[in-house]
Amino acid sequence: MSKKLVSLALGTSLVFSASFTGASTFAQSSSDSITSKMEIHQKVMNIDKNGPSFLSGKLSKGVVKNDKDVKKFMQDNKDLFSIDPHSELTLLEQTTDDLGMTHYKFTQSINDVPIDGAIFIVHTNKNNEVTATTGQLYKEASTKVKKTQSNINKSTATDQAWKHISLTEKDTLDGSHDEVVIDAHKESDVESTTVKNDLVIHEKDGEFNLAYKVQLQFIQPYGANWQIFVDAKDGSILESYNAVADGATTGSGYGVLDDYKTLNTYYSNGTYYLYDVTKPMNGVIETRTASNGSSLPGYYTVDSGNTWYAYSQAAEVDAHAYAGKVYDYYKNTHNRNSYDNNGATIRSTVHYGSNYNNAFWNGSQMVYGDGDGSTFTSLSGALDVVAHELTHAVTERTAGLQYQYQSGALNESFSDVFGYFLDPGDYLLGEDIYTPGVSGDALRSLSDPTRFGQPAHMNNYVNTSSDNGGVHTNSGIPNKAAYNTISSIGKTKAEKIYYRALTVYLTPTSNFSYARAALLQSAADLYGSGSSTYNSVKSAWDAVGVY
Repeated sequence: MSKKLVSLALGTSLVFSASFTGASTFAQSSSDSITSKMEIHQKVMNIDKNGPSFLSGKLSKGVVKNDKDVKKFMQDNKDLFSIDPHSELTLLEQTTDDLGMTHYKFTQSINDVPIDGAIFIVHTNKNNEVTATTGQLYKEASTKVKKTQSNINKSTATDQAWKHISLTEKDTLDGSHDEVVIDAHKESDVESTTVKNDLVIHEKDGEFNLAYKVQLQFIQPYGANWQIFVDAKDGSILESYNAVADGATTGSGYGVLDDYKTLNTYYSNGTYYLYDVTKPMNGVIETRTASNGSSLPGYYTVDSGNTWYAYSQAAEVDAHAYAGKVYDYYKNTHNRNSYDNNGATIRSTVHYGSNYNNAFWNGSQMVYGDGDGSTFTSLSGALDVVAHELTHAVTERTAGLQYQYQSGALNESFSDVFGYFLDPGDYLLGEDIYTPGVSGDALRSLSDPTRFGQPAHMNNYVNTSSDNGGVHTNSGIPNKAAYNTISSIGKTKAEKIYYRALTVYLTPTSNFSYARAALLQSAADLYGSGSSTYNSVKSAWDAVGVY
């Protein structure tokens, strides 16, 4: 099993055990204290009283037309929500989807300082009635957080974060400015090193601390998307993890498997570039080659004749073509414009390192190694792997699933599942680039996770602190549920349900039972709560022991 853990990764937090209660369908008795206020058809509660919750049904008697109405609805049902919505909820966005449902997305805040990961969403139908509430609320936060004024400033916190990982910003910038300016209609908007710093309230095991959330994203000397929480009182490190979307993955030209591809390129001053300006994006799809093997983002990949037939160009061909396929899939199937839904640049850099057996999304771009020819061939050569990695970027911008334990395993699983949706020829992941000398080998299997050392049922859930709490191991359980779903209702329905769950209902701290509820709610929205499709999704999760 250990050899599989070199595969497709990321990184995040919050511990969940295998003993969480699952979604349950129930009818309330007349003695239920909230029957007079609402009819709840589905309810998920974490056994931790501060855990994520999911309610669905006919939850409001009147109409809800704006965020003020939402807060009044919550105040009227304070026995359920247990916080003061007027002082603790800040509206992040209000969106209406193709079904006519409106979604009010809030963050829980104390004195206008957000609690990291505390995302709460209220969903209304086209008649402006509340039909679901989803996400994370901490009812004890207002009493436990006494002070929201920091003793240190942002600059000090950032310095502490760099010190914690034994690097400086300069260490990540040396040699990374090998830029070539193209006279194109659109420009790349990806930075090689990005530093973000926000004042938040950090929760861990029921303790709340004012902290700076410092995000350090860079490509060298290694791929990283560090999430570091610096105590705003004394500058100590409360928690840190590398959330890099890291993994063994892999326009007219031949790819790694010697297959012919048509490429969108750009012509300037007698040279063709792997630079696609044809998509309805704010940015572009661009492919580069690592300078001297390690200096990134590297130089633009070029060809004088627009015929990318040399074997040395195969990794570039696949990286460019597959990035375009992933973009097209999300745009054409889900009307999503790039991973951020705002047309962001998708950059890939190939030929990274020497015999580098990995690839990663670091929060800004994709980087691919060439493999050592034994464990991996060129890592850009598998569509499902490229789709897996770029789906991490979609997840980062939507559900924000924290990359540790059950929420991290869901993060991995959703990337695997969308890898299948883009490359549905089989239920294997990475078979095109993994152990090229071994026939039939792959990184993971949705249909039979046990084939590659993963559990397929909660009875075999692995409690571990390694691999961010077993994100690449326990993802086998939701993967098996996805296989059960797809084989029962088909790919077309399944991908609609999974995308809706990921972008509408899942939140950063979602666990397996919450994911079950989110997928059921999505099935109910799209196909009806009494439909065979809904029942198939329910059965799929029952079969893996998530009830």
